[in-house]
Amino acid sequence: MSAENSTNKVVYVLDDDPSVLKAIDRLLTSAGIKVCGFTDPSKFLISVQEHVVPVAVLDVWMEQMTGLEVQSKLARLSPQTQMIVMTGRGDPGVKQTATDLGAAAYFVKPFDDEEFISAIRIALQGENGGQMGR
Repeated sequence: MSAENSTNKVVYVLDDDPSVLKAIDRLLTSAGIKVCGFTDPSKFLISVQEHVVPVAVLDVWMEQMTGLEVQSKLARLSPQTQMIVMTGRGDPGVKQTATDLGAAAYFVKPFDDEEFISAIRIALQGENGGQMGR
């Protein structure tokens, strides 16, 4: 199998709500996408330093650290990582900041599953400027 094959790549997902994390894991797994989930931003960032992370899905509103803070740190630690940001609160300012920090896509929960999976697949292919979602 080729190293370029997206089925060999793992999507890292960070959301401090275990039920959301589980739902995203099930969704992506059902689409044939491997997932490594985290509820703790600090553990996520440690793992990023130890592994190649092709795609990271980050929740914005978390108690320990915001997803935008994680995104900023991730951009420094792993500039090749494609980032997808998701939030439960639609906020144009947050969307703009996420985009400025390099987000390939931005989604407001609940989002369309097929659009989300499509954005993940585009990011796994390493294409910058993926669809911005809703």
